[in-house]
Amino acid sequence: MTDQAPETEIKVCCASFYESELVRLFLGDVLHPGGLDLTRHLGEQIGLGSGDSVLDVACGRGASAVYLAETFGCHVTGLDYGQENVAAAEAHAAERGVAHLTAFRHGDAEKLPFDDAPFDALISECSFCTFPDKTSAATEMARVLRPDGRLALTDVTVSGAVPEDLQSLLAWVACVAGAARPDEYVATLEQVGFDGFVVEDRSGDLLELVNEVRKKLLAVELAVGLGKLDLGDLDLDEGKRLARRAVELIESGTVGYTLIAATRPS
Repeated sequence: MTDQAPETEIKVCCASFYESELVRLFLGDVLHPGGLDLTRHLGEQIGLGSGDSVLDVACGRGASAVYLAETFGCHVTGLDYGQENVAAAEAHAAERGVAHLTAFRHGDAEKLPFDDAPFDALISECSFCTFPDKTSAATEMARVLRPDGRLALTDVTVSGAVPEDLQSLLAWVACVAGAARPDEYVATLEQVGFDGFVVEDRSGDLLELVNEVRKKLLAVELAVGLGKLDLGDLDLDEGKRLARRAVELIESGTVGYTLIAATRPS
């Protein structure tokens, strides 16, 4: 597709996809299952407080980072691979009056641009599965956390091998192709030093989101048919197929959504 390494291509494609106006049309500004209610639960799960310094890896347009700062009074640094997302996150924080509690940076989750151990807590929502080298990302997460630092992530998971029809680049950006079993995520995190794991099944949040996307796809199809919307290079039929397939796999238990919390030992 390009002369870039496949891993780089995936990162660039994911960043560009989630910066697009079409994604905002389908998902709004909160680009993960469960919305901000699940973000709050994530913060409560790891006991966020006003004195905490928090890193939000793959923060998107900053909705969760801003919400955590507003809700818990903590200082949140958001990191994203997309430059436009970083700019949008900064603008969102300013609009909400929490710019003094937030900072946003462009960077790679597999090479976090921070010194060792500046953060008390780290969150990552619906993004770990899109990192091509998950061990490197987990190693970096452990590195930037202080001793006894807390980690909380939510992500798409699978109960076995990802079906061949979900190995496309679109499936990668839809957080399916790179997903793994919950125990594999735990094993990766455990390998780099995390322990004290809490694992919760949040598959209902994923199913609700996918069904909402399916409804919006039908509305978009109507708008395209009436000539009121141009999707550019987006393959609407493939998007509809992927959404239908996702519902089937979620309902069968093949694809799920999981919360994992852990601690970096002192």
